[in-house]
Amino acid sequence: MFFKRLRLDIAAAKANDPAARNKFEIWLTYSGVHALSWHRWANRLYRMHLKLLARITSQWCKFCTGIEIHPAAKIAAGVFIDHGNGVVIGETAEVGKGTVIYQGVTLGGTGKGGGKRHPTIGENCVISAGAKVLGNITVGDFAKVGAGAVVLKNVPPHATVVGVPARVVRICGSKEGVDLFQEKGDPMLTELCALRERVIELEKRFKEMQNPENEDENL
Repeated sequence: MFFKRLRLDIAAAKANDPAARNKFEIWLTYSGVHALSWHRWANRLYRMHLKLLARITSQWCKFCTGIEIHPAAKIAAGVFIDHGNGVVIGETAEVGKGTVIYQGVTLGGTGKGGGKRHPTIGENCVISAGAKVLGNITVGDFAKVGAGAVVLKNVPPHATVVGVPARVVRICGSKEGVDLFQEKGDPMLTELCALRERVIELEKRFKEMQNPENEDENL
């Protein structure tokens, strides 16, 4: 089973990385493949209730590859972590087969609560560099998450999401049928405008305090 999954991981790297020349080179040099192999072993130790050994294994993997995967995370065979440095995958995260994860990706939680608190990534998804997928949400099959996006809501299958917070910009490669009405507002811009209005109001009041009405007019 271990070697079958290793072969699928190597095949995924070969299929998704045009720089990969052969499977032997991938097995020797690709940190993403190494991290997944270490994770398989750590996950097995975790399921055997050898949790301390599992965490030691995962931390050793982090030291060697720069990729941190909690031993309890569920990662299907055939996932490709490209480059991988800075990737963090949380305890209750799930990643489907065929998914490609680039460097700097976080599949994390949003609080300290128990239970399922990390995302579920479907099959054949693309999570681009620096993307943050947070909380108990689902990214549907064949979805694409843009670089640097912060995903806080469920992503439908075949959708492309970008931005902070992430919004759907395409479904099945087309903008047709995509409702962006609720996504047009930029919360940062709204807050800055509110602060600007407040500063204008305070400046007006300050000028009124500096120029009181002439007391002689009241005599």
